[in-house]
Amino acid sequence: MIDYRIKNVLEKLSYSNFRNSFKLKEKDKLYINEKGLETIRKHTEDFIKDRLSPSIINNDGKQTPTKGHPTFIAQHATATCCRGCLYKWHHIPKGVELTSSQQEYIVNVIMSWIDLNIKK
Repeated sequence: MIDYRIKNVLEKLSYSNFRNSFKLKEKDKLYINEKGLETIRKHTEDFIKDRLSPSIINNDGKQTPTKGHPTFIAQHATATCCRGCLYKWHHIPKGVELTSSQQEYIVNVIMSWIDLNIKK
């Protein structure tokens, strides 16, 4: 069951042509099935902690690749790819380190999107 806040933001993001252009490819789905959702969640937690959590990110706006891992695709689809997008779409301020609850929210948004899209 998706939390109402996540459901609302995913619905809003679905109206963005840019955000809606990101799709999981068959190889991404195979990777997810091979590794399992818990492993993908752990990878996602690590990516968010390392790439988005710091208060200052030197390459902000360019730190998330557009391919190479299902999480990266989901980050672009869910506007959790950089601090600018986090602010615009999720109202999470820039310039301060992400709290553990903010990181958990971001991971839950990404994993909700992945869960919805592995079935497509």
